[in-house]
Amino acid sequence: MLNLNSPDDNRNSLQDPVSLNVGGEVYTTTLDTLTRCPDSMLGAMFTGQIPVLRDNGGNVFIDRDGKVFRYILNYLRSSSLDLPDGFSELALLRREADFFQIRPLLEDICCYEASVPLSLRGGPLGAMIVVNVDSKVRVLHFNLRHGPENYELRTCSVRAFTVDLFCTWRAFLALLCERFSYRTPQGLASPCPCNPMQNRLKLEWVPRPDELPRDQYDKQRYRGLTVSSPELAQSDDIMSRHRNPSDIADMQGFVEELLKVSLAEGFKVDLVTPDPAEILNCTSLRLVKC
Repeated sequence: MLNLNSPDDNRNSLQDPVSLNVGGEVYTTTLDTLTRCPDSMLGAMFTGQIPVLRDNGGNVFIDRDGKVFRYILNYLRSSSLDLPDGFSELALLRREADFFQIRPLLEDICCYEASVPLSLRGGPLGAMIVVNVDSKVRVLHFNLRHGPENYELRTCSVRAFTVDLFCTWRAFLALLCERFSYRTPQGLASPCPCNPMQNRLKLEWVPRPDELPRDQYDKQRYRGLTVSSPELAQSDDIMSRHRNPSDIADMQGFVEELLKVSLAEGFKVDLVTPDPAEILNCTSLRLVKC
């Protein structure tokens, strides 16, 4: 049974110590702590601006996640975001901080996210990666110049690769955009999607065969795909990140690198088409974070 107190009742009945029932978890604290951020929802509740609910035990009842509230309460006590190593509920904590409108905590969560390497953030369990791959052979005709008026018609085949990758965890897409780069005449370029809010990444590249001159390759606006080591990908030195990347020569090479990155982040292979025994030669692949 829950009882609703009016704002006038709140001012008369709220006194130290205050007991809160947050989603079934009971906490005891002070009014000073709860009103540390006056503009927050907690500040409004415990200064009598909005009514509060009470449970049968007389505790102020808040229907939110009780376990993660401990980090919110500790932040109000110390003005410091103290999270255990390997904390994996950052998205939930951010959502709760947003609900209570504790803006300093939201800012500190953003700083925390920026400082922690992706592989240590945990990521959402059940996150999914779906990959579809394709390749097509194209016949290219071009003139090879031997002199001022001496041209030879040449023909060669190039293989164009396409990857359509969907991931429910956007931070993982950002990691892929750090790991993979396009090789262009102007240098290395990020393959990040134009819209950062999308959950999809599309890659298209054409390795240059030896028989195709560089100028003819560039004339077709082809581009290669490269992969850098984890150490270079995480470096703050732009020149270091663009040094000694390895070219992806075929689809097997791409799938192998994708598996290295995703397995290191806790994903497991869930489905391989057409033959699970030939994962590097798949046409589609699904991975799930366990």
